[in-house]
Amino acid sequence: MKLSVVVPVYNERETLPEILERIKQVPFEKEMIIVDDGSTDGTRDLLFELAEKREEGIRVFFHDKNRGKGAALRTGFREASGDVVIIQDADLEYDPREYPGLLAPILDGRADVVYGSRFLGGPHRVLFFWHYLGNKMLTLISNVLTNLNLSDMETCYKVFRTDVIKSLQLTANRFDIEPEITVKLAMKGYRIYETPISYSGRDYHEGKKITWRDVFPAVYALIRYRFF
Repeated sequence: MKLSVVVPVYNERETLPEILERIKQVPFEKEMIIVDDGSTDGTRDLLFELAEKREEGIRVFFHDKNRGKGAALRTGFREASGDVVIIQDADLEYDPREYPGLLAPILDGRADVVYGSRFLGGPHRVLFFWHYLGNKMLTLISNVLTNLNLSDMETCYKVFRTDVIKSLQLTANRFDIEPEITVKLAMKGYRIYETPISYSGRDYHEGKKITWRDVFPAVYALIRYRFF
């Protein structure tokens, strides 16, 4: 089994070296597909140096301008050559040491897709009530529209058989990629599992990017992708 780790990156100069080192330590055959989405903080300089080294198992792609997380993920999915794809944010909120638990339901044939849930009992940093409420609201709306019973639709940790993610015709460019993926997986009837994960969330001073302003486009995306 070969694992394709898709890492969308935007202005993560401070955390990128550490997350890449953590991914390297995961005991699976793997490739890292790093997609820089128009960073302006020096991240691109680090990635240009990395690309020049031509290190085996690491592939770097650059967007000429910031297009959004969804656009970066779509680039990564298109380039994936492994058997299984996992999404890995570059901000250290999610721990690659949890890959074995995330992969298990796919490797033993129970699942086509696995979501790592922050709300199933894993340790997590205590942060913002309103951010938590926004996540729960979006997950509830998603479940109503898809007839799923997910606990964490917006989680970064989504793991797919590669043929599954490549079968979805994805179009979203920004954070609405999360509801688009979920709705289209549900409509195709793929087997989705959840497993608990830990979560070391950042606050906004530490560089957290998603805000309440992203809730309303996500709700619109859920309705649009479900019905139109």
